[in-house]
Amino acid sequence: MLTAVCRYGPRVVPETDAIVQRCRDRGEMIEGPDIARFERACAERLEVDGSVTASYGRMAFYYILNALDLPEGGEVIVPALTFWVVPEMVRVAGLTPVFADVDPRTFNLDPASFERAITSRTVAVVPTHLYGLMCDMDAIVAIARRHRLAIIEDCAHALGATSRGRQAGTLGDAAFFSFQTLKPLNTYGGGLAIARDPHVLQRIREQAQAEPWPSIERVRTRLRVGWVQRTFSRPSIFTVTAFPALLAAAAWNARADVYLWEKIRPLAPLPDSYRERYTNVQAAIGLAALRMLDEWTRATRAHAAIMNDALSGISGVQIPYVPEGSAHGYYQYCVYAPDRDGLVRRALWRGIDIETLHVDVCSTLSMFGTQPATPGAERAAQVVQLPVYASLGTNRAKRTARRIRRLLAPDGAFQNPEPKPRTDIAKV
Repeated sequence: MLTAVCRYGPRVVPETDAIVQRCRDRGEMIEGPDIARFERACAERLEVDGSVTASYGRMAFYYILNALDLPEGGEVIVPALTFWVVPEMVRVAGLTPVFADVDPRTFNLDPASFERAITSRTVAVVPTHLYGLMCDMDAIVAIARRHRLAIIEDCAHALGATSRGRQAGTLGDAAFFSFQTLKPLNTYGGGLAIARDPHVLQRIREQAQAEPWPSIERVRTRLRVGWVQRTFSRPSIFTVTAFPALLAAAAWNARADVYLWEKIRPLAPLPDSYRERYTNVQAAIGLAALRMLDEWTRATRAHAAIMNDALSGISGVQIPYVPEGSAHGYYQYCVYAPDRDGLVRRALWRGIDIETLHVDVCSTLSMFGTQPATPGAERAAQVVQLPVYASLGTNRAKRTARRIRRLLAPDGAFQNPEPKPRTDIAKV
């Protein structure tokens, strides 16, 4: 029987159940010493002076915006290609999101577009290290410093990514990370904030610690949802549960996965679940996950290399671009390919569940009003995201790569074109 490959592969600490039981036995599911330990461990990992946990990565961002004491209504530049929550949290904080275009090669904020978007009202920029590749921070930092703008790095996808030996999150004034189930570090929800200025970090901490503790039932629900996600993404279970539903939907030209997406909506007032503190059991899981992070990252990169080898030289296909000196984390492995939607359907019939877009072209969303055109972001949205996650395993990664290669080059014909100049990317 063909074993299907899920698009998602959560990074799961093997002893998760034992960690949860230990916290339960000690009465430390909600409050406990592991929170401070985890914050210290994250700070040590990032080589910064301190860090603050939060209920969500988006709340860590919200606390940063407040702590920087930015003028009300000030403009914050964000990339047009990002998760809709990022510009929405800018609005919730009383600021105005302004979109700049992205480089469709890297999917990240284009420094030239960023500089063009600056006005006398601009107060900050949020470079998003999308899909696990760091932005061109040398250029972005230089522009921001010249215009005296705060730099808040969005590292939700990028824990473990580096550029010229520097870690994501350590080049700006502040940064936030996400620990949602599918992120590079999974603590079944939660987030983290860091800041260069100790006074800003203290203001972040005061906001986070002023929130109420969640109920024990809320924590149990979060862990149960995480258990379901990690269980149903396992190949043997995914093959006989979610995969048939995806196939059935595809037969009717429908998409069952839309029910998994978070609804795009205003977030003011903030939902009750946002106004909570990060819990001890999540921190305990996070401490164990930190010890495995490098191993997971190495495995993901190895699987990306397998996919690169399989797809390189296929006419019309562009594998992920990685600038010299950058180490991609491959939270998502994004490929430009002919007939993207057709590839998704054909791959599904061959047992591979792949995705088209993990984030949003926010400049086209009506909730943010009329915005200037962002052709780079719209081009960058035309990719397919292939599974290379750590739990895939070497053998399954090779089989997946071979199947995708056969779908993209069914006649076995490969071309090896000369590298195209940067300006040709939109013509592929």
